[in-house]
Amino acid sequence: MKNVNYIIGNENTIDTPLEPFSDCVINFLNDVSSCLLKSSKIREFTDLSAFAFWARKANIQKKKENFSEFNRLGRGLCFHIAPSNIPVNSVFSYAFALLAGCSNIVRLPSKDFPQVDFICNLLKEFLKNYPEIEKRTAFVKYEKDDEINAYFSSISDCRMIWGGDKTIELFKSYKTKPRCVDITFPDRYSIAIINAEEIKTLDEDKLKRLSFDFYNDTYLMDQNACSSPQLIYWLNDNKTARDKFWECVYICAKEKYNLQDAVSVDKYTKICEDAILNSDYISNFQNVENLLYRIELNKIDENITELRGNGGYFYEYSLKNYDELFNIINEKYQTITYFGINPETLRNDIIKNNLKGIDRIVPIGKAMDIDVIWDGHNLIYELSREILVG
Repeated sequence: MKNVNYIIGNENTIDTPLEPFSDCVINFLNDVSSCLLKSSKIREFTDLSAFAFWARKANIQKKKENFSEFNRLGRGLCFHIAPSNIPVNSVFSYAFALLAGCSNIVRLPSKDFPQVDFICNLLKEFLKNYPEIEKRTAFVKYEKDDEINAYFSSISDCRMIWGGDKTIELFKSYKTKPRCVDITFPDRYSIAIINAEEIKTLDEDKLKRLSFDFYNDTYLMDQNACSSPQLIYWLNDNKTARDKFWECVYICAKEKYNLQDAVSVDKYTKICEDAILNSDYISNFQNVENLLYRIELNKIDENITELRGNGGYFYEYSLKNYDELFNIINEKYQTITYFGINPETLRNDIIKNNLKGIDRIVPIGKAMDIDVIWDGHNLIYELSREILVG
């Protein structure tokens, strides 16, 4: 089509499905992983490092072993609409659908990212060695265009729609095949739960490790990822433990974070907006050199998901018990990162209370660890179909 720039592949992408976890796909991903792990680029771009580690053959084989049904085929052609603010998400999305046995057309963000350019060039090189995958792969770029969106949607057997509620609403307006399966990733809200009593037991090295993990969950993507915590809940609250934790987070951010002027202005603007519009919620706030904003809340309710920060802007609340939290959780909630609590007890309580929200409970430091089970979807199953014999 006109105005479509094919970064990888061409308009002749075939839609013939493969079996999930085919050997050629596993070997292809492993080759890309091995090259990335040897490259200096992964020290520059941590998101490339995350993909390289995930795509290792040993890791994918474990997932294959846990995949019990092999009488399946991919659904056909998968159209991916990648988010604009998470650069390597498009490659993860592609890999998930490829493992499910799908052919792929991936729309890359229109904004240029050096790590995306690098990995696309790498994929292009290795695809030459895997013709069966090469003819099932296209990465494209184009400006916002209803005609192009509609065309790719019309030929797709499934779509992976990232980017939030407005993007999903737009793409659902396009006509698709009757059996087209959409997997959508709407706007979500994530939180952290920290047991203050456990913070007090940490020595200096362990506290530094925890603060570094928290930094990776938040500052690395400016809290733009749906799984990055916006609100920190403190169990067994203790001011000394809180201050100890945040001081270590601040030190980590001061060493590692590059505070952009625009983000700095955004945070100042945000605190002004909160002071005007959300004063009923806020009892106190602290700002440390514009690297770290702490907004203390005096209450929580079902509208709390409207409170969002970025670039080191955190809300926090002293949580009396889980029931207080369960009363406000809705389908907007995605990930709970935690420290010092029993995750299985929390999961069982979520199930027992029949909550519509919370799809992941992971330790602090694992918020960004995207995988084939994401947002409550088992992507391998949903992007493939079972061939039943009666």
